[in-house]
Amino acid sequence: MSEQRSTRAVLGAADGDGLENLARVGLVSYGVVHLLVAWLALQLAWGTSSESADQSGALSTVAESPVGKPLLWIIALGLIALAVWQALEVLRWRSGWSASGDARSKAVKKSAKAVAKAIVYAALAVLAIRFATGGGGSSSQQQQSTAAGVFGWPAGRWLVGAAGLVLIGVGIYHVYKGVTKHFLKEIDLAEAPPTATRLVTRLGQVGYPGKGVALGVVGGLLVHAAVTFDPADASGLDGALRTILEAPFGQFLLTLVALGIAAFGTYLFVRARYPERT
Repeated sequence: MSEQRSTRAVLGAADGDGLENLARVGLVSYGVVHLLVAWLALQLAWGTSSESADQSGALSTVAESPVGKPLLWIIALGLIALAVWQALEVLRWRSGWSASGDARSKAVKKSAKAVAKAIVYAALAVLAIRFATGGGGSSSQQQQSTAAGVFGWPAGRWLVGAAGLVLIGVGIYHVYKGVTKHFLKEIDLAEAPPTATRLVTRLGQVGYPGKGVALGVVGGLLVHAAVTFDPADASGLDGALRTILEAPFGQFLLTLVALGIAAFGTYLFVRARYPERT
C-alpha cells in the first residue's frame, strides 16, 4: 500500500506544473540543439565550416556566444527535466508489466522507449554541463572511445553491432512515423487552432524522416565498425553526415537531411506548446 502511495506521489510530481514547465524548456533546448546541428550540416554541405556537425559542435557554438554559459546551464536544466519526466513515465506503465498479451507488450515497449529517451536527454545534459564548465569535447571522439572500450568486453563486437542495428531500426521508425503522421497520436491538439495543427503536421512529416535518415546512417557506421573491428568507424552523427556528403549527389542529399533536422528542431518548439497524450 505504501509503495502504491509512493508511486502515485511520484506520478503526481510528474504531472506537476513545475516539472512540466521545465520539460517545455527542455523541448525548446532540444530543438535549439537540432537547429544548430542543421546549421552546421548545411555549412558542411557547402564547404563553409570545419566544425563538427553534431551535438558537441552545436553546444560549442552556444558556448562561444556572448551568453553562452548561462544558456548552456538553461539547456542542461531543461534536458535534465526531460530525462526525469521520461524516467517517471516508466512508473506510469509499470502496472502493465504484470499484465498479459497486448497490454503487457504495450507497457514494455512504452517503458523501454521512455528509458531510451531518458538516457539520451541525460547524456546531452551532461555534455551541455561539460561545455558550460569549460570541459567540453568531441562527441565523435567520445563515441569512438566508447566503442573501443566495448570491443574489449566479452562479445563486445556483437554488442556494438547490435547497437548499430537498433539505431538503424530507430531511424526506420522515425521515417515511418513521419510518413504515416503517427507522431500526431502522441500530441493532444484538441485545443490547437487549425493553423497550428497544419504546422505541426508539416514539420513532423519533414523532420522525422530527416532525423531518421541521420540516425540510420549513424547505426550503419556502428555496424561497419563491428564488422571491421575498428572503433574509428563509430564516428557518430558527424561521421554520418560526412558519409552522406561523400555519397553520389552528397551535397544535395546532406542539404535535404539538414533541412529535415531543422524541421524536427522547429517541430520541438511547437511540440513544447502542447501536452503529450497519456
